[in-house]
Amino acid sequence: MSSTSSSVLRADQIWIDGKFVKWDEGHMHVMTHALHYGLGVFEGIRAYRTHDGRLAVFRLREHIQRLMDSAHICMLQMPFTIDEIMEACVELLRKQKDLFANGAYLRPIAFMGDGAMGLGAVNPTRVVVTAWDWGAYLGEKGMREGIRAKVSSFTRMHVNVNMVRGKISGQYVNSILAKREAVLGGYDEAILLDISGFVAEASGENIFMVNKKGIIKTPPLSSPILDGITRDTVLKLIRDSGRTVEEVTFTRDALYICNEIFFTGTAAEITPVREVDNRMVGDGKPGPLVQFVQDTYFRVVRGQEPRYADWLTYI
Repeated sequence: MSSTSSSVLRADQIWIDGKFVKWDEGHMHVMTHALHYGLGVFEGIRAYRTHDGRLAVFRLREHIQRLMDSAHICMLQMPFTIDEIMEACVELLRKQKDLFANGAYLRPIAFMGDGAMGLGAVNPTRVVVTAWDWGAYLGEKGMREGIRAKVSSFTRMHVNVNMVRGKISGQYVNSILAKREAVLGGYDEAILLDISGFVAEASGENIFMVNKKGIIKTPPLSSPILDGITRDTVLKLIRDSGRTVEEVTFTRDALYICNEIFFTGTAAEITPVREVDNRMVGDGKPGPLVQFVQDTYFRVVRGQEPRYADWLTYI
């Protein structure tokens, strides 16, 4: 059994450019272009232990399709097809089935490799898939009780600067700075505004809110936000329940006076927000909508909702 720390399990092998190698042999040259200039794309994907004891990857094809789309946006030529990368993910988990019996986090990444340097260089694309055991990104307590968030002094980049349909490695420096600022200030997460001052998203999650009239809102895809797969999942779950969601812009003070806020993301899953900028959200605990979304989401990923069975790829 291997680990990146005393408490985090990771795979014994890594898939690199079509071959499995030992974790400790997963090296890249220091002159890798992406290390210098940030030209890479990646995904975060979760596999869950289902109610019948099997392991299933959640929305694998959608994630790998987004990886390919991100690469296309960046003009990275992908040497593998969607099906080949999907199979790499499945095979990696198959090889580690005993280690990850309770679930795993997959990280496919594609990036410009070593060769020529400079901004105009075009080198072969390297593709890697790794996996490890990653619990609740914002903490188990945060999942249960809600987290504290801070509106960041850093702004989410304009849509003509930030390629918002791509999950691009270098663009996450903006998120890292916002996250560090929030954590150093004693908060759990940052909320970034767009250049017009409207709420965009958190450092690594999409955001939903419920106002005092019970209207559910989330920023639209015309905002500088990632088209989150968990966001899309939650939109469908809410709408399938007969509720309405408005995809509209809203201001930070709308968050201050709303009844509920929660974040969505593969890593964060469904995380309630109990406080924003030292202002309690609602009554300071997870509300009825986020409780419904959490319960339904985890039933879906654990294979307990047959109508969404096609979202699961069993190992």
